[in-house]
Amino acid sequence: MQMKPLAASLTALASVIALAAPALAQDAAPAECQVKEFAMGLRYQQQSAEVRALQLQAYALARANLEAAIAQAGGAAGLAVVSDLDETAIDNTPLLVRDMEKCHVYDTWDTWGDWELRGKPTPIPGALEFFDFADKAGVAIYYISDRFGEPENKAATIATLKELGFPQVSDETVLLYGTSKAERRAVVSKDHKIVLLLGDTLHDFDGVFRKAPTDVKRAEVDKNAAHFGADWIVFPNATYGDWSTAPLTAWDAELVVK
Repeated sequence: MQMKPLAASLTALASVIALAAPALAQDAAPAECQVKEFAMGLRYQQQSAEVRALQLQAYALARANLEAAIAQAGGAAGLAVVSDLDETAIDNTPLLVRDMEKCHVYDTWDTWGDWELRGKPTPIPGALEFFDFADKAGVAIYYISDRFGEPENKAATIATLKELGFPQVSDETVLLYGTSKAERRAVVSKDHKIVLLLGDTLHDFDGVFRKAPTDVKRAEVDKNAAHFGADWIVFPNATYGDWSTAPLTAWDAELVVK
C-alpha cells in the first residue's frame, strides 16, 4: 500500500530524529553539566602563568619571613612551620579536571579518597625549595591537612609526600582529618612556637574562619590584616571553597553594547 505524501514525510522525519537522538543528547549534555561552570577557575589554577607567579611569590615571601623569624629567635630551636597540603604544597587539579570532564561535581569529595590512594599530585612551584630550606635550617615542619585520615589513606599521603621529596614526613608530622585544624595546630604548639602558617583556605590560619559565613570571613580578614604576608601566607585556589556558592554583585546600569 502506498502512503500518502504527508504521512510518508512524517514517517521519514521520525526515523531521522530517532537515529539522531543519541548524538543530540550527547551534544546537549554539556549544557546540563553544571560542574562545567568551574572550567575557567580550573584553567586559571592549572594553566595560568599568573597562578604560578603567585605561588612562587608566596614561597619567596615565606622564606624571607622564616629567615627573619629565625634571626629574631636567635636560632631555629623550638620553631615550627605548619602547612596545608592540597593546593598549598601539592597540586591536585588533574583530579578536578577529570571529574569536571565526566560531569561529576568534585566538591562532594567522593572521588578524593581514590585520588589519595592512586593519584599523582605534583609539588606546587616553590614548595620543595622552601621546605628544604626550613628543614636544613633546623625548623620543625608539620603538614596539617583535611585529607582523609583513615590508616590506608594516611599511609598513601605519607608515601606520596616522600616520593615527591618533601622533608620531615612521618606519622607524627602529617596530621590529617579528624579533629579540627585548630586543635591539630594546638598539638604542635605544645612543643613548638609556630612562626609561619601556609594555606589556601582561611581556616588553615585561625579557627574563627571555620564554617563561618562569607561576610563574617571577610570581616575577620580585615581584623587580622596584620598577619597576612607576615606569619600567614595565603596561596591562590580558584577551584573549590566555601565562596563557590556566594552571590555575586552586579553593576545595576543598563547593558550598553557599542
